[in-house]
Amino acid sequence: MSTKIMINLPVKDLAASKKFFTELGFAFNDAFADENMEAVVITDDILVMLLVEPYFITFTHKQVADTSTASEAILALAVESRERVDELADKALAAGGVAVGEPRDLGFLYLRSFTDLDGHQWEVSHIDMTAAMEAS
Repeated sequence: MSTKIMINLPVKDLAASKKFFTELGFAFNDAFADENMEAVVITDDILVMLLVEPYFITFTHKQVADTSTASEAILALAVESRERVDELADKALAAGGVAVGEPRDLGFLYLRSFTDLDGHQWEVSHIDMTAAMEAS
């Protein structure tokens, strides 16, 4: 079995968060869904578990980070093309996300960042490996 990752994120409004990620085009795994959580399928090996805050706290016993004043992490997705970077970022902004800075184009690396409805920062990038090798 390959190594898989499940990222657990606290959310205030589970239905709104599910709608946000649906609008980005992601599917959900109903085997991990109930009134406390939803599982966003990023790939076969990556799930993002959206957990309502009171349920999330039962796993950590710490306060949930206030994403309006602090960064807890940057969730980075590498995708197959610059067009896919723009597609995901544009869908996120249309669904209520907020842009973080301007798009960055380093020639071999193109990325855009946004926050989701709960202030979690996402970065979507495309790396042109041929251009990256030529640049080094």
